[in-house]
Amino acid sequence: MATNENLPPNVIKQLAKELKNLDEIPPEGIKVGLNDDNFSVIFADIEGPAGTPYENGVFRMKLILSHDFPQSPPQGFFLTKIFHPNIANNGEICVNALKRDWNPNLGLRHILIVIRCLLIEPFPESALNEQAGKMLLENYDEYAKHARLFTGIHALKPKPKLKSGAISESTTTATTINVEQTNTSVKCVDQKNAAAPQLLPSPLAPKPENGQDYPVGTPPLVGTGVGGSKAAPALQKKESGLNKVPADKKKMDARKKSLKRL
Repeated sequence: MATNENLPPNVIKQLAKELKNLDEIPPEGIKVGLNDDNFSVIFADIEGPAGTPYENGVFRMKLILSHDFPQSPPQGFFLTKIFHPNIANNGEICVNALKRDWNPNLGLRHILIVIRCLLIEPFPESALNEQAGKMLLENYDEYAKHARLFTGIHALKPKPKLKSGAISESTTTATTINVEQTNTSVKCVDQKNAAAPQLLPSPLAPKPENGQDYPVGTPPLVGTGVGGSKAAPALQKKESGLNKVPADKKKMDARKKSLKRL
């Protein structure tokens, strides 16, 4: 296995450039880990493609560069257990791009994309896992069942934790404030009703013409109402008594003036 010390300077420079580009603009579903001290081992996390038995899984793999890279292809291994025809039980990857179809001009990006595409379209004819290859050819549903089982056990992505604590706390606080405000409003209304004297209708007050009692706290109306109804008899007697006093006084003054003239 090569290290940065025994890799040619031009290869190190090219690898550094490619790794930086992969970090800044990663391929779809692929994330590459960087190790500035050793470019000979490159790690990557590959997301299971949608619509495949590997969906919702994350599979870690590595590329091991030989001392004469790029003249010789790197070796690829899956570190996460996976049920796949072209991936052996020890994780070794069998793909033509890393074997007979190898080209020194192929970059790391191309290699990683080809490996991810292998999860979409396996090649059971060149299987390293004979059981998976045979199952894929004879019974796809059974193969997919096994592949999903491996994915769920070994490669399932962790679900993000919900911030339920903060949400619950804020919700509880808001609810407490609303309840306190409601209780305060009820207390204020009760105190106001207790302080205000309740007006009861006088037992001598006349009832409405329809025979219904007045509501509690509502004094009976006195005077001419709508339609020209007459005033209460008690008020009319009082007003007539007040009118008689000035008339009697005028008669007494007139008599006094007549006596003085005589």
